[in-house]
Amino acid sequence: MPRFAAMLQSGMVERGHDVEVWTSEKFFLKIPVPAPLRKWVGYLDQYLVFPLQIRNRLGKSSRDTLFVFADQALGPWVPVVSGRPHVIHCHDFLAQRSALGEIPENPTGRTGKWYQAYIRQGFRQGRNFISVSEKTRSDLNRFVNGGVERSEMVYNGLNQEFGLVDPSYARTELRKLTSIDLDGGYLLHVGGNQWYKNRIGVIEIYNAWRAGTNPGLPLLMIGPKASGDLQAMRDASPFRDDIHLLAGLDDVAVRLAYAGSAAFIFPSLAEGFGWPIAEAMASGCPVLTTDEAPMTEVAGEAAFLIPRRPQDESQTATWAARSADVLQKLVSLSDDERKNVVTRGIANAKRFDSAAALDQIARIYSSVLAGR
Repeated sequence: MPRFAAMLQSGMVERGHDVEVWTSEKFFLKIPVPAPLRKWVGYLDQYLVFPLQIRNRLGKSSRDTLFVFADQALGPWVPVVSGRPHVIHCHDFLAQRSALGEIPENPTGRTGKWYQAYIRQGFRQGRNFISVSEKTRSDLNRFVNGGVERSEMVYNGLNQEFGLVDPSYARTELRKLTSIDLDGGYLLHVGGNQWYKNRIGVIEIYNAWRAGTNPGLPLLMIGPKASGDLQAMRDASPFRDDIHLLAGLDDVAVRLAYAGSAAFIFPSLAEGFGWPIAEAMASGCPVLTTDEAPMTEVAGEAAFLIPRRPQDESQTATWAARSADVLQKLVSLSDDERKNVVTRGIANAKRFDSAAALDQIARIYSSVLAGR
């Protein structure tokens, strides 16, 4: 969210608008308290002090000010400005759906349910929304249940320069950074440890693929430090020496990883948008992803699709085997077939242009202000 907010800020400044960023400041947190209490003291700054600061600033704001919420999770502050022109950006409603029991893979405790209800009560008082995908917009419209004046959809734009790099060069440079022999190619996954990223499923697919493939390619999994479950899954794999959990790589290394990969594996259970799909395609890397929205929205007609990993653990082996079959088709493409897939992916990724997205967002902002 800080990166998204920074993109909005710089983009609107470039388009001639004055922008101020309002965020919770330390007040109670300046008071020395034991570490276990700091989170709760921080809540005082966010939910007690910050609304008072907003109300104080409102009186000093001109009537042509538009109030922009970078994420619908900021719902608790929406009622403070609901009577002024405002827009709420919506990224995903996974936490909301989980709190309502709609996603069994992510059960939510009592306090989590209360907190999501608090957020929902807040953003429901909003009137103008911009969602990052049709899936997110569909979820939003269901949660607000009418009553909004505007519900728009603007796809995210790629926030880095992804493009074609010679695969051999990319592998050589990445080898220098990781000390892994990548000359023969590799499979790639990029993602965090959030439950919906399904990193366990990536290894399940890889195990099934390697069991029927000889020789196989190594698997690079780029993201934060692996969770305990993911590390255990890797350590238990008969192909663990070829599974590399890489943390701490910078953006340059990630771009090289996309460019040199034989295939990108992204079997997410859910997303709000699905940045890595577009990033991989823009880098000339064929994509294997889940046959559900919004992954299919981002992938268009340019990806190889697999079913969502089943919740029933007794069915995951069959799912992994079938997904491995699709992966094998991808990595077995002829040169001409692969070229065609890469070309389609690059063309598809051009839909996600940051400048065009910011232009569209700016037009919506102006329209909201014009109708105030």
